[in-house]
Amino acid sequence: MTYLLALDQGTSSSRSIVFDETGRTVAMAQLELPQIYPQPGWVEHDVLEIWRLQLATARDALAKAGIPASAVKALGITNQRETTVVWNRKTGQPIHNAIVWQDRRAEPICADLRARGLTDTIQAKTGLLVDAYFSGTKLKWLLDHVPGARKLADNGELAFGTIDSWLIWQLTAGKVHATDVSNASRTMLFNVHSNTWDADLLAALDIPASLMPSVQPSASIFGEVDPALLGHAIPIGGVAGDQQSALFGQACFKAGMVKNTYGTGCFMLMHTGERFQTSHNGLITTSAAQTSAQPQFAMEGSVFVGGAVVQWLRDGLRAIQGSGEVQQLAQSVPDSGGVIVVPAFTGLGAPYWKPDARGSITGLTRGSTLAHIARAALESIAFQSAALLQAMSRDAIKAGGAAVSELRVDGGACVNNLLMQFQADLLGIPVVRPAVTETTALGAAYLAGLATGVYGGTDELADLWKAERHFLPTLAPARAQELMERWEHAVKQTTL
Repeated sequence: MTYLLALDQGTSSSRSIVFDETGRTVAMAQLELPQIYPQPGWVEHDVLEIWRLQLATARDALAKAGIPASAVKALGITNQRETTVVWNRKTGQPIHNAIVWQDRRAEPICADLRARGLTDTIQAKTGLLVDAYFSGTKLKWLLDHVPGARKLADNGELAFGTIDSWLIWQLTAGKVHATDVSNASRTMLFNVHSNTWDADLLAALDIPASLMPSVQPSASIFGEVDPALLGHAIPIGGVAGDQQSALFGQACFKAGMVKNTYGTGCFMLMHTGERFQTSHNGLITTSAAQTSAQPQFAMEGSVFVGGAVVQWLRDGLRAIQGSGEVQQLAQSVPDSGGVIVVPAFTGLGAPYWKPDARGSITGLTRGSTLAHIARAALESIAFQSAALLQAMSRDAIKAGGAAVSELRVDGGACVNNLLMQFQADLLGIPVVRPAVTETTALGAAYLAGLATGVYGGTDELADLWKAERHFLPTLAPARAQELMERWEHAVKQTTL
């Protein structure tokens, strides 16, 4: 049996999973990652702790699998994407905590870019909107605010990376400073048409090119794990940002295929093949995981509050004791009784982009109960995701493509059958849950397997993908449209 090891470094935890060549999970280890909140709107991680936890889970997963590192054909890495690290090339020490993707401290830098009229240029080159979400402005903030950082950078003594680059550096004992195209595309510094760092964008943010990692296809050999770490020199063959990795793990290799990950937030990606497509409906364009030098693209939309609305029911309203109870409570009523919850706790993401929106509950009557609110909260995840898919379909049709025909789902909340059925009802298309829902880590493993010859191509991987359940729409299209219109009306009421 051939084994692949995937390192899945996320926002709240570090995990390692051993897969066999069929994509079956053999063993998994996971450790929670502490969050650091220096002040409101700031979020940081201790990058040395990230490395310590990730290495510990890799060793633990191999031990649980009962295999030596020499039995692992290749290692893949998937990671929280825009989180930004800068370290000293000589000492290997970070100059500051990592600035996490959620962090908003770089907004004044973004405002300056907008005032300088660079919004359209940045979107045309990178596919991204100017936002503090992305890595480039976080990097500039570090260079401007960490004492001595600017001088060290000018002297070529610092290295920048997203979490994948940091892990590659550590795994190779400082021999390799690299990233893949999918992570590079999230920096706001990368020209996704040429797959190169853009000199004009680097200059616009006063970032020396010497900080930047080399960029490779997602399925390629990035180096070898230092044998002292795991006991054997395993090739690092696959690297991709978490959402692009999930798209790959869902075998969405062709234009028009869509996946949605239901986590704390929801992230929906539609593969657009070799076509760079600018959205007219509030989405961004990003590089998909690539198996060659040929650019591949995807359209992406993000829901800020997905599964987090269940945590709010538990911790805020105390409607449930544990997250697993939400389906039972929601199913104790036949529907939401006209109640709609818009969980705009931190504004609304795509396709609305309303940062000033705040959460609301509408449609309350004397007969409304906690069960109705719980059901409406759960349905809000599906409403937001439906709005994303409808925006994607409009963009696809405008570009001469076809409307989306099915949605592949993964992430923790996709196990909720009530939610998945309501999602299918709203969309009017099948919602398909795979047999293996650890698709983010699986995508990294598949990329590593492609680079090392375990798999002959994506057609072979498509054959490995298996559905666990199809949720077919049962609602009349007119009723689904009526529900979406009520949702959109509720959204309009979230801002004054």
